[in-house]
Amino acid sequence: MKHSTNHSTRHGHGPSGRPIRHGRGPAHRIGRTLALVLPVVLVLSGTLAVTRVDWSGNDSSTSALAASAEDVSRRAPSRAPQDVLRDKLLLELQEKNPGVALTHLQEAVNGRPSLGRHCASIARALGRAAVRAYGPTRAQSFARPVCDTSFATGVAAQHT
Repeated sequence: MKHSTNHSTRHGHGPSGRPIRHGRGPAHRIGRTLALVLPVVLVLSGTLAVTRVDWSGNDSSTSALAASAEDVSRRAPSRAPQDVLRDKLLLELQEKNPGVALTHLQEAVNGRPSLGRHCASIARALGRAAVRAYGPTRAQSFARPVCDTSFATGVAAQHT
């Protein structure tokens, strides 16, 4: 006499002989997706504080709070690429030197030709900032033919 075994009662195996997977269905996939996406959504939704640095030299304070509690709930307008680049290069000029900032300006314009029409104004801003940081003689020593002579023009305009 032959005994038949019921496959469904064998230690977590289904009728086909394969193991039964508990808790690995659509709910598990949704949970994993939320665990990965939720932190990114929170960061991008503007929950971080933002500060603004005044590089113009008109104000002696180094930073001011850019958003108040009521402004945080409103979506901030997106900044133009040339404004982002200018701010990045001005910071780089302060942290390193104008030569590094000018090199990165040239690389940015070469890599993204649409920034070319803003190159002169960015270079002039770098020239003005270089005079404030290094003085007119030392700032002029960093001049190079990036965006024609706009950096030197900015140095001269700030010096006079």
